[in-house]
Amino acid sequence: MTTTTTYNGGAPVRALILAAGRGSRMGSLTAEQPKCLTPIDGRRLLDRQLDALRGAGITELGLIKGYQGHLLPAEGLTHFENPRWASTQMVATLRCAAPWLASAPCIVSYSDILYGSEVITALAAAPGGLAISSHTGWRDIWSARFADPLSDAETFRRADDGRLLEIGGRATSLDQIEGQYMGLLRFTPAAWADVEALLNTLPPERQDRIDMTSLLNALLGAGVRIETVPVGGQWWEFDSEEDVRAFERLAVR
Repeated sequence: MTTTTTYNGGAPVRALILAAGRGSRMGSLTAEQPKCLTPIDGRRLLDRQLDALRGAGITELGLIKGYQGHLLPAEGLTHFENPRWASTQMVATLRCAAPWLASAPCIVSYSDILYGSEVITALAAAPGGLAISSHTGWRDIWSARFADPLSDAETFRRADDGRLLEIGGRATSLDQIEGQYMGLLRFTPAAWADVEALLNTLPPERQDRIDMTSLLNALLGAGVRIETVPVGGQWWEFDSEEDVRAFERLAVR
């Protein structure tokens, strides 16, 4: 029996999957359905994510829908919707569930990643208000996805005390990469209040178009501490049809 995960022994941790976008780089795989419904080695990506979250003791699960949202499962999930999914970025999608984020600690997951329960457990237990996970084995994954790992990898640096120093820049050498951001975050209500305060200083069009790593950089610039949680283990990102094929080739070895 799995124990419900709590933050610092207090409120139960929720989880929220951002599934509003189409993922057009997936080609025919998302022509008629959301990206998270893509079969990965015989199982839908969303089902794999829900299993990992539940396996980590997360019992309250939410989903933000948009493109072809009527196809997403409803049982056991709280649904939110971004009706402007086609003209906004991920942070605007995240704000569609602002009441959830303001009322309890919450894991936030991109919908195009695969991970194990151990990653979620480590992220939920991280100190501080805002925490993100980073994958220490990123180079092996990027080598399987790209001929040159540096062609897509972004800068990621952390201080000795675990706080984030740099994220999302164009990497020109491996020395600038101490891990890769995994598309997984953990907010407490206080951390979400910091996010809302920063976003409210931006013009509306910028609020609509800011992406997640740009938000994290803006928070760093505002003096907000962001904890990093280095992890290994299972993780994969699906940006294209080739990413699916690469993962499935490795899975059958």
